Amino acid sequence: MPKRTLQGVVVSNKQDKTIVVRVDRRFTHPIYKKTIRRSKNYHAHDENNQFSIGDQVWIEESKPISKLKRWTVVQGEKKTA
Repeated sequence: MPKRTLQGVVVSNKQDKTIVVRVDRRFTHPIYKKTIRRSKNYHAHDENNQFSIGDQVWIEESKPISKLKRWTVVQGEKKTA
């Protein structure tokens, strides 16, 4: 089975080798037909501490690394100044 890949924005990098990524998803409400935005935070492994708040990253699921970390960073784009 292929590994899931998600795209999100880094919201925290205070932990060592860990970033918190906010992943937004949009869907249409089944009754009201209005587009709704929901977000969820994922803890991801960042081996070299290279990403900072606001960077766009792609994360991929992996085996459990710690209590909360089940994702690793695949690639990312630095936030433009």
